[in-house]
Amino acid sequence: MLKIHFSGEDILRTRVAPAADPVWELVLSLHVLRGRTRDPLTANWRRSVARDLRQDSASEQLRLLFALNPPRGYFPDFLTPYASVEGFEAGLDALRRTPAELLHRDLSVLAAENQLPSSAAALARGEVSALHHLAESMEQYRSLAISPYWGRIQAAVAADRTRRARALLDGGVEGLLASLRPTMRWESGVLEVHSYPHSRELHLDGRGLLLVPSFFCAATPVALLDPALPPVLVYPVDRLGALVSADADAASGAARESLAALLGRTRAAVLQASDEGCTTGEVARQLNISPAAASQHATVLRNAGLLVSHRERNSVLHTLTPLGRAMLDA
Repeated sequence: MLKIHFSGEDILRTRVAPAADPVWELVLSLHVLRGRTRDPLTANWRRSVARDLRQDSASEQLRLLFALNPPRGYFPDFLTPYASVEGFEAGLDALRRTPAELLHRDLSVLAAENQLPSSAAALARGEVSALHHLAESMEQYRSLAISPYWGRIQAAVAADRTRRARALLDGGVEGLLASLRPTMRWESGVLEVHSYPHSRELHLDGRGLLLVPSFFCAATPVALLDPALPPVLVYPVDRLGALVSADADAASGAARESLAALLGRTRAAVLQASDEGCTTGEVARQLNISPAAASQHATVLRNAGLLVSHRERNSVLHTLTPLGRAMLDA
């Protein structure tokens, strides 16, 4: 079990990542791709990615990346730098600047239980060319395994963020932490992570905690091994259906027509416009309808549990609820 200890200052500094973290999703997807679990929601993704890797002869070029991410157990902390919360490029930039002592330390831990290719030696020495090669491998793998599916990954994470936002509004940060059941339990200033592979205690020491909702995180949340790094806890989200590529989504015109028939074409368009958050005025401009009509349609969708509306100063922001997200993605 992992026990994370919070002070009052830690509670104030705890937050949820603003969106799906592309570097964490990439790294954790490698574990799903090569693991033994046969999750039906990722089965098609696994087959498709494995086929693309064979056809593109990419497996040999990605050999080091695969070796750094065994299906089970430890993987290096430096692969998921804190800067990735700002996006994929920011994460790779931080990866390229990883100090040699951290590379050597992390790879020594990994090599104690796993056989590494000869190319890992150059990486452990902090050679710039090895770091750039690793970053290029991550970009190559991302183009095959992550980018075509990014819309669905984002949708699942955004739906979870909506759920956590409501818990935060209702119960503050402690309500947010309590909402992480059943894989975790919040009690008396301690967040307990059940089924964690090792017994650990992490004291935040006033730094707070970054919660990272993740599509590819398995049943057990993930924390960095090094307690000196900024504290991060990655946890699984509901996947809201099987993982399909953008090409499959683009071919779902019939499904969108069915949604329009169910809700009415304008309300279906309002739901689509609210996919990433949209104010009433923005909805009106996008759909070329009056603000009053946009507000009326949003009210109907909100009363049906498909939208959540928040007033911010002089505007009202509409976002999808998990039900609205699932209906749109279905």
